[in-house]
Amino acid sequence: MEPGKALITIGSAILVLGLVLNYAPWLVNWFGKLPGDIRIQNKNCFVFIPITSMIVASVLITLLANLFFRK
Repeated sequence: MEPGKALITIGSAILVLGLVLNYAPWLVNWFGKLPGDIRIQNKNCFVFIPITSMIVASVLITLLANLFFRK
């Protein structure tokens, strides 16, 4: 894929993501609250390890990359 087309595709994806986050935040409320995401909270600190959410994000990005960049 040519660099110009790749930049247009990436920019369009960022625009769509921004619109979804701004106008429909309930579509991504589940992210970070899946079973398998580790939350450790103390009175002085908070640790969040999003294991399951990152696996889901990785699978989605891999599928999209294979759809758009496969020759």
